[in-house]
Amino acid sequence: MTPPGDARHAVGTARPTGGSARAVTRTLSDDPLGGTARRTVLPSGLRVLTEAIPAMRSVSFGIWVAVGSRDETGPQAGAAHFLEHLLFKGTHKRGALEISSAIEAVGGETNAFTTKEYTCYYARVLDEDLPLAIDVMCDLVADSVLEPADVETERGVILEEIAMHDDEPGDEVHDLFARAVYGDHPLGRLISGTVETVTPMTRRQIQGFYQRRYVAPQIVIAAAGNLDHTAVVRLVRQALRGTPLDTDAAAPAPHRPATPVVRTRAATTVVEKKETEQAHVVLGCPGIDRLDERRFALGVLNNVLGGGMSSRLFQEIRERRGLAYSVYSYASQYADSGLFGVYAGCAPSRVQEVLELTRAELARTAADGITEAELARGKGMSKGAFVLGLEDTGSRMSRLAKGELLYGDLMPVDELLDRVDAVTLDDVNSLAAELLGRPMSLAVVGPFGEFDFTG
Repeated sequence: MTPPGDARHAVGTARPTGGSARAVTRTLSDDPLGGTARRTVLPSGLRVLTEAIPAMRSVSFGIWVAVGSRDETGPQAGAAHFLEHLLFKGTHKRGALEISSAIEAVGGETNAFTTKEYTCYYARVLDEDLPLAIDVMCDLVADSVLEPADVETERGVILEEIAMHDDEPGDEVHDLFARAVYGDHPLGRLISGTVETVTPMTRRQIQGFYQRRYVAPQIVIAAAGNLDHTAVVRLVRQALRGTPLDTDAAAPAPHRPATPVVRTRAATTVVEKKETEQAHVVLGCPGIDRLDERRFALGVLNNVLGGGMSSRLFQEIRERRGLAYSVYSYASQYADSGLFGVYAGCAPSRVQEVLELTRAELARTAADGITEAELARGKGMSKGAFVLGLEDTGSRMSRLAKGELLYGDLMPVDELLDRVDAVTLDDVNSLAAELLGRPMSLAVVGPFGEFDFTG
């Protein structure tokens, strides 16, 4: 039932354009490691990408929306994540139980997640049940009701989720690090929002976010598995016909622009005092953005520094000295910025030693670079992780969507492997000198007061 005053989420008057308007289709690749990838742009600007993999008996189907927590204003913080929860609570055709039971009744699974730059709703089902998954998932994304009672129920669920996150210092420290680097910029905020922003958030605010942001040109639908592209497009158009996503002709939205450049804070130290058994630390700095050509060199460098059990940091801090159970480096990349960090969890009494060793290793790598043997190992790890990650339909579906949504193109597997192979020792060492020579911010969660972590 439509709540009183519900405008339904639309960017114009929803009308059935799907039956006669022209869609544009092209083949993206014939991947020897998978199947044929194709892309269709619907008249509304919504894009449908598929990869046909006949050897599979399952299909992963995802609806990706180019909106995340960085698209919120301060008072809206958490709106994208709140909306992700609410879309499963009911549409004009189905209630919450009907949505979940429809997929579970055929042995499928469905879920969603929100990031800083996009939101994804997905289902994985047997190939024969793909029509059902398309109908259910398109319905919940395109035509949700957002009942006032459901807003209140999910508000409680989200507040519990925030509390649970606060009880996980190993996760919290990464958010603290992002805030140390980005400050009040949306990239520095919690994806979930905070108790202070979620508690007063109204249905009207969430509905307005839904209306403005969930529009056809901002949406990519991706599917991978045993499927037929033409059939998927037909089923998507049928499922969206007459909904607010069945709109007048529009061009697809371009991928998120990289300007203006995100300003980051000067290097700082942030400490969250908690009576934990372990100290959790992240030491790092601003990194490179998603389209930077050095991203392949960064992948190799990250592998060498802290990407596995053979990495420098793991060997020095865990294997040789036994100072930490978990230690690794990582890189996060956004449209116009990025982060590079090293995480370690250790006994509070050992945190200074761990930080000294980490700083020394980063300084040594910045000054001296890596070796030819490490270069080869780092490349092998990058290529192996990528290819092995493509051995299920979910990862292939994600690759399709991210290629379209984040890069505006789908890089063939062989080309990506060639790009990794093309990374030279000079490429990595030049990047290491620049990146690891930057002033480092530090985030700490643990049983500390006004403790001096600088130096």
